[in-house]
Amino acid sequence: MSQMFHLIRHAQASFGAADYDNLSELGHRQSAALGAALKRQGVVPDAVFIGGQKRHRQTWEGIESALGTGLTPIVVPGWNEFDFAGLLEARFAGRADKPADLHTDRKTHFRILRDTVLEWQRDEIANPPESFAAFTSRVREARAIVAASGAKTPLAVSSGGAIGRTVADVLDAPAEQMILLQLQVKNCAVARIVMAKGQEWLNGFNETPHIDGCNEKEMLTYS
Repeated sequence: MSQMFHLIRHAQASFGAADYDNLSELGHRQSAALGAALKRQGVVPDAVFIGGQKRHRQTWEGIESALGTGLTPIVVPGWNEFDFAGLLEARFAGRADKPADLHTDRKTHFRILRDTVLEWQRDEIANPPESFAAFTSRVREARAIVAASGAKTPLAVSSGGAIGRTVADVLDAPAEQMILLQLQVKNCAVARIVMAKGQEWLNGFNETPHIDGCNEKEMLTYS
């Protein structure tokens, strides 16, 4: 039996706030709009998985408010994001060139995050919160849990890094492609992966069925 796995990035979180791990007011509307769009597409998940972070659960709750599946999500910590704030701090530990706006300015943050992730992958950052090998292993284990569920249309809510790592894996792409994919992933974007007989194929990436020309200026966000 083949599975059509829908892997969804969380809605807009609270970048620059004391607690990033909460959806913004727009994020709540994005997740409900995505749920309505998936319902129009005829997507009926029969198993739901989420990471252990608040923004993952909140995003699912918004999606579910429109889908109305009645499903209880299974928490799989492997779908959690890597600790990007901690990783950036580890890179700049003891250095005088840490940008003052590293965690508050989007352009600065994501520009530096790209190079930081590449250094992390090469094991060039001392004492990271998590090794890149450990991150890769847990994301792969999370995907294996979804595959082993036997669900025909499983759905998971995760974060950009875990999604970038997953898509790079499915495409058998070099590790450095992860951050390039991650930085493209829109809030509430959907990746679709076909799973069958131990194999996987990418069926769709960065889809936003809830966004059109009328609402794009409001609904299209990346962080």
